[in-house]
Amino acid sequence: MRTSFLICGDPLRPTHPDPAFADEVSALRAAGADLALLDHDALVAGDAGDAVRRVPRDSGAYWYRGWMIPVRRYEELERALEQRGCSLLTSAARYRRAHELPGWYEVFEVLTPTTVWTAAAAGKPPYGTELSELTAGLRPGAGVVKDYVKSRKHEWDEACFVPDLSDLAHLSAVVERLFALQEDSLVGGLVVREYEAFVRGGEARAWWVDSEVVLVTAHPDSPGDCPVPRLDAVRAAVAALDCRFVTTDLALREDGEWRVVEVGDGQVSGVPRGADIGRLVGALAVVDVSGGSEGDRACPPPAP
Repeated sequence: MRTSFLICGDPLRPTHPDPAFADEVSALRAAGADLALLDHDALVAGDAGDAVRRVPRDSGAYWYRGWMIPVRRYEELERALEQRGCSLLTSAARYRRAHELPGWYEVFEVLTPTTVWTAAAAGKPPYGTELSELTAGLRPGAGVVKDYVKSRKHEWDEACFVPDLSDLAHLSAVVERLFALQEDSLVGGLVVREYEAFVRGGEARAWWVDSEVVLVTAHPDSPGDCPVPRLDAVRAAVAALDCRFVTTDLALREDGEWRVVEVGDGQVSGVPRGADIGRLVGALAVVDVSGGSEGDRACPPPAP
């Protein structure tokens, strides 16, 4: 059975791929991969059947590559494809595990800043006693807040960074601002992480397919910086996570230790400008749809 790729369609020209993924589409076509188009707008609006109307019936197993999808909508996408005799190579359960922090934190706990979280609805931030009880187990000092998937790091001082977690008034103000800015896009609830200071030079993004690193790139927010991380301990955690296609973002802490800043489902992770997208596409195109992988997926080795 062939491995195919499900790509977001252009909202203005639905029979064409979204131009935001033009480089990936070119690489996929050069590799001879089969492509099908997903109507992302229809999917997030709750019409999964319409979203997959351009996917040929009984056309096999798919990697998705496109915009982020809420887990509930991804579950609907999985069912809609099954009704057309198709499947996703990343199940909805594994998508949630890699995409949302509560799913991946346990296996990466020793490699990432200490973190606590609580479920909360959009527009209803926790406050007062609930916040103080949530953060009681964190070390005194600075922290950062986010939802289960995204932070507001571009609004660092107002909606992300808390200089002193014991300052409940300040913490509450930052949390409230985070929820106000996220609005209905808030995912899951509130996450509070201990702050760790990293050296300048950007983050590295490692791309893993079936627990093997196939590419190391810059982070999309700092495409001009591509540090070379140590990945031995990360490799073991990725294997324990048991998700087929994931990314890990890493930064060098001031004491010289590489730390995992974020984990993500590779299907919705951004590729920075200038990255060797052909190498990534090549690794994805040769996986065994029954669960293993085929072929040589070697890439330049990480630092020991």
